[in-house]
Amino acid sequence: MDIVYAYTRKRRDFGRPCNFSDRPAEVTVDIPPDPSMASAFVRRNPVDSYVQHTSDMSLHEVNTEHVEVVSRGVNHTEGGWPKDINPQDVEQTSRFRKKVEKDEKYVKSILNLGTLMEHYVKQNNAIDIYEEYFAEEVEEVDDEPPSAKTINIIRAVSELTSFFDVLLPQRDPNINKRTASHLSWHPEACKKLAVAYCNLEFLQNKDMSYDSYIWDLENPKKPELILQPPSPLVTLEYNHKDSCILLGGCYNGQLAYWDTRKGGLPVEVSSMDVSHREPVYGAIWLPSKTDTTLFSASTDGQVLWWDIRQLSKPTKTLILDITGKGLLDNALGAISLEFEPTMPTKFLVGTEQGIIISCNRKAKTPAERITGTYSGHHGSVYALARNPFYPKVFLTVGDWTARIWSEEIKESSIMSTKYDLPYLTDGCWSTVRPAVFFTTRSDGTLDVWDFLFNQKNPSLSVKVCREPLSSLRLQDNGCVVGCGSKQGTVTLLEISSGLCTLQRNEKALATAMFERETRREKVLEARRREMQLREHSSSKDQGAEVEEMLVESPQEVLEHAQREFFRIIEEERRKQEETQQ
Repeated sequence: MDIVYAYTRKRRDFGRPCNFSDRPAEVTVDIPPDPSMASAFVRRNPVDSYVQHTSDMSLHEVNTEHVEVVSRGVNHTEGGWPKDINPQDVEQTSRFRKKVEKDEKYVKSILNLGTLMEHYVKQNNAIDIYEEYFAEEVEEVDDEPPSAKTINIIRAVSELTSFFDVLLPQRDPNINKRTASHLSWHPEACKKLAVAYCNLEFLQNKDMSYDSYIWDLENPKKPELILQPPSPLVTLEYNHKDSCILLGGCYNGQLAYWDTRKGGLPVEVSSMDVSHREPVYGAIWLPSKTDTTLFSASTDGQVLWWDIRQLSKPTKTLILDITGKGLLDNALGAISLEFEPTMPTKFLVGTEQGIIISCNRKAKTPAERITGTYSGHHGSVYALARNPFYPKVFLTVGDWTARIWSEEIKESSIMSTKYDLPYLTDGCWSTVRPAVFFTTRSDGTLDVWDFLFNQKNPSLSVKVCREPLSSLRLQDNGCVVGCGSKQGTVTLLEISSGLCTLQRNEKALATAMFERETRREKVLEARRREMQLREHSSSKDQGAEVEEMLVESPQEVLEHAQREFFRIIEEERRKQEETQQ
């Protein structure tokens, strides 16, 4: 029998709180010192003690049981037939089907199943499970005023709700500041930005660094990779299919490409004797099966086609001679280049003379490759971009204004901005909204235009920096814009949601606006031609009378102008005296 002691307690004592009380201290044990043990005491000086901070670990090995895995396949054959019926014999199976179909039980079962299936088929037809009931619903956009976040603090990415909630200022690490001439976003990860640095002033690159950089925006204190070209880079572009490949156009006219997996030295550089003679202001990748073809444009008046697998010579050449003679002396210098993959045969070239040249790269003869010209700027065309929603509409930036053109009208632009005091340096369309575009000015200001809202003034003007802005590049999401300055500063701005969110019916409104302005310009052009014809015909009729008219001598014309001038002065004096009285 086990010894068991049962603790018993009454039910009312369960959960009763403990009561503590104070009482005086009492000595439980008193051990007096032993003087005889003092002789055994040994004093240690110094005393070393070893402490292991980590926890004790033990080594343990386990061997699992070996399991053999076998892969086996199963061949499924037609089943459900009686044993005496061969499924492979067509005659036997057809006779058996006819026999079963004549059976009354088969007919009854089919009728029962048919009624049940008809019920479910009607249910499916009554409710379309794929119907979108709120297809026309558009996300409500806040009516906040347009703005751009410009915070001069660089924060860790982990501390931000969105990486682009801040402004990241990055400068050229060299002592001699160079212009950030071109920007290119990484096609896959938008946290990398390639910047080409070059001083575009004449004979100012002699003692300056040739390096350009790839910035990792998570660590903008130093470049992620330093690109070392043979000459300062004017343009730099990522390959959209292979993000490790970059293409660069140099100040001395050469072209080079890099593979970031192989370091900062170029993989191959074009030869000087077959390259451009002046700076390469435009270099664009072309869509192809190999993704290795490209074309470039320079102020020497040439457009060259290349294949990076063989940069020893260009595959094709076009001289920008609008007279059709193909003479390099008559060629216009190219300063901007535009190509839209959705229109693979066409491309546009902006020139130093303010003329935009439309070209067809599939034409057989050089004269046929230049299909038309557009004239409207008083100076160089610094930027050229097609609308991503309407490729036949393109934007040009030059002198003191930005103009919107239609391919159908070559005589004049369909829309334009007002003339600013500082000249414009770059521009691009929004990738999200069809009627919004960006421009940069030489006073360091970024303008955001919304032509559906206001065509006279920009919707947003941001003073980015004190020095002139030189380059502009928008991310594919349309919310972050990068601005490069003359002193090498690269500034990233996040645009407010109202300017980077597609509005309701905006595409239809933008289409109607562009079509309306195109029709208006066509009517005005037809009216102008009609008036010219009338003047030409009337001048022929009055030709005889004009020949008989006496021509005044220059002295008489001068005396008449002097009399008119003094007469106007006297009238103004008389008016001032009358007002004073």
